[in-house]
Parts: sequence; C-alpha cells; structure tokens
Amino acid sequence: MTIFLIGFMGSGKTTIGKKLAGKLGYEFIDLDAAIEKAEGMYIRDIINEKGEAYFREVETHTLKLIELSNKVISTGGGTPYFFDNIKWMKTNGKVVYIELDEAVLFSRLKTTNLEHRPLLKGLDDDGLKVFIHDKLEEREPYYTQAHLKFNPIRDSVEELIQKITLN
Repeated sequence: MTIFLIGFMGSGKTTIGKKLAGKLGYEFIDLDAAIEKAEGMYIRDIINEKGEAYFREVETHTLKLIELSNKVISTGGGTPYFFDNIKWMKTNGKVVYIELDEAVLFSRLKTTNLEHRPLLKGLDDDGLKVFIHDKLEEREPYYTQAHLKFNPIRDSVEELIQKITLN
C-alpha cells in the first residue's frame, strides 16, 4: 500500500510521514527532496529560475514516477491542487489530509526560514496571514477529498495507523 500525505506547508507532513513510515516498516519519500535530487536544484531555485508552472509540471511527473508499494509519500502543499494529482493519488493509494487551522499554520510558518519557502518570501506577518487564508481556501476543496483527515495536535500516529488499516 502507498500512503500519500497532503496538507498545507508547515502542517507536518514530513515529520508525520517519517514516523508513520517507521512504524509501518515502509519507505518514506519526501516529494520535494525527490524533485531536488532529480533536478539538481533546491525547490526555491527551481521556482525562482524556472517559475512555479515549471515546478508544478516536474512535481507531477516526479510523483507519478515513484514505484508505489509500501511507501509513505509526503507531498508538497500544492501537489493535490494541480493536474488532477488528487484524483491520481486517490486511485493509487490512501490519501491522508494533515489538517491544521490557520492560526496554527501561521504560528509554525512565521518561525520558519522563509528563504526555503519561495512562495512566502518577502511576506510580513499580515501578508503571511492573508497568504495562508487565501491558499487554504483555494486548496481546501482538494485537501478534503482525501480518504482520511488527521490532526497532529489532537491525534497520534498510532491512531492514524488504526484509521488507515480500518479503511
């Protein structure tokens, strides 16, 4: 089985993915890291030099090249939103939405190094709040198509494993 973790940037997809993969004995793949390896560039440099449209095409291509068995794949925040990726992921595995509210996402993202998140570069606190609100509103219809929702503040990875194996 392949498990795809989706959700907004800063929701903890990578951290949760590593824990989940470890407990299940699955391989963990961070989609952004796979893209950086394939392109030989950091995500921020890909977006800055080649544009977000190019990045999204590479993201989709890389996603669909991964061998799908006994994997936990942490996707980028926008992955489900582009090129019917949510439909493809739902067809090819279990999709888990890592769901956090705007206030929690803001508190996590405002303390991160924004240089590593090119879509946030140059935003002050108010701009970051607006960005989170607008993008979450735009992407929520895609995120909520996931098979399962998981709130890392309220639920444990063990509870997530139970939900995955029961569904």
